[in-house]
Order: sequence, then C-alpha cells, then structure tokens
Amino acid sequence: MRQKSSQILRLFMLLYSLTVTAAFAQNKNFHIYLCFGQSNMEGHGKFEPQDTLPIKRFHLLEAVDCPELGRQSGKWYPAQPPITRCHTGLTPADYFGRTLVDSLPENIEIAVINVSVGGCHIQLFDQDSTANYVAKAPDWMKSMLAAYDNNPYKKLVALARIAQQRGVIKGILLHQGESNTGDRDWPNKVKKVYQNLLNDLQLKAENVPLLAGELLSAADGGKCASMNSIIQTLPATLPTAHIVSSTGCAGIGDGLHFSPSGYRQLGKNYAISMLKILKKTQQ
Repeated sequence: MRQKSSQILRLFMLLYSLTVTAAFAQNKNFHIYLCFGQSNMEGHGKFEPQDTLPIKRFHLLEAVDCPELGRQSGKWYPAQPPITRCHTGLTPADYFGRTLVDSLPENIEIAVINVSVGGCHIQLFDQDSTANYVAKAPDWMKSMLAAYDNNPYKKLVALARIAQQRGVIKGILLHQGESNTGDRDWPNKVKKVYQNLLNDLQLKAENVPLLAGELLSAADGGKCASMNSIIQTLPATLPTAHIVSSTGCAGIGDGLHFSPSGYRQLGKNYAISMLKILKKTQQ
C-alpha cells in the first residue's frame, strides 16, 4: 500500500512539475491573436510581392498541412501569405500583424492563428450546431471543412492551446456576417462562440477583446452592407467587443470581397483598434 501511495505521489509531483514548467515557459511578450470567420478573413485577395516579405517578430501557427509550402499543422513559421490554408489569399490578419509589429516595442512579438471557412454562417463555430451544419454543407465547402477535420472551432481551440505554451492570447479577430445578413440574432450567436472560446481556453473577457470587422461598405459597392448596422450593435450585447470600420477599404466587382489594397487597409484598421485597447489597458 505504501509503495502504491509513493508511486501516486511521485506521479502527482511529476505532473505538477510539468504544469509549472509549462506555465513559466510562457512568454508574456509573445502576443497571440486568434482569427476566424468566412471568406474575407479566410483571404480572398491575391497577394503581391510586397505582401510576401517576411517580417521579423511576426509569426504564424499553421492550421493545416501544406507540403508544397513546407509547412505542417501545429508548427510555427514566419507569417507570410497564405496564412489560412495552402491556397488562400491575402487577409486582414496579414496587415494586422505587420502593423502591430511596426507600432509596438521591439521586445513584443506577434503571432496569428487563422481558421476560417468561406461562405459559412456563424453557426458553424457553435459546437451545438457544428455537426448538423457540416452534414448539410454544400459540396463546394466540404474540402474546406475537411481541412479542419470537419470542426473548425475545435481546430482553433486545439491550435490555441499549442500557442499558449509559448505566449499569451491577447485578442480575437472576427470577420463574418455576409452569410448572416439580416440576422438580428447574430450578436447573440457571436457572443456564444466568444464565451465558449474564453471558457475552453481559460481566458478572461477583460483581457481578451473581440474585434469584429464591418463588411464591405455600401460606398464601396458592398451587397451585404446592410449587415453593418447589426454588426455595430455587437458591443451592446458583448461589452468587450470592438467594431472595426471598413470605411475606405476598397472592394472588387463581386460586391462581397475586398481588393488587395482593401485587405491591407482593413488589417491596419484592426491593428489601430487593438493598439487603442492596449494603450488604454496600460494606463
């Protein structure tokens, strides 16, 4: 009996030691941002040579295996497009990270994780409806879902836990709404996903704001611009939410997606919003 008790004690001490070591391995200056949504966060814009230059202190935790890019899921790489999946384009997250690196002290490193699915409703990220959503997904979406093992939310959480071994999660970026245009319950649906992320990752809302971007504006030909009035109400439902303006972010002819220059500006707008939050929390 004593021998068994001793073995249990040693096992407990080993687990405790590993937990403490992991906790102290976290770098408080390594800032992680989770990104999710539909096609505009996924990256519809064609990236150009200026977008592919590696930026020191800007990192990517790869979400999927991309052998042709020499990347593996769950591994760290310089944050160069494509940062969502193997053949996606420029996203707001690209210039969000680049702008933060340019604006923050040199001891701060920035990292992003992007799990997004073009054309999806916010319900895809709600674990209570994910299975049903995936089962009824159109054929053109199935390969995107399969890349995330048919559960993008679960994939995002798994990657976030890997990232937490290295740094601290400082914010969550969302760009979604085109597929939910006119849905006045959208803020409540977003709130549920956000709170699930906080719970599953043991985060506090006051430390991890949600930045939600507006859709392509009416002035720039946005077909779903009416959804922006609903997106703008999100802080009333979720006090730690902040709305990122899409004003001045150019679109393309389809009326849904931003142009490369539009993605760059939108990414900068996300960064400006986050910098304001960081400045306020440091006062």
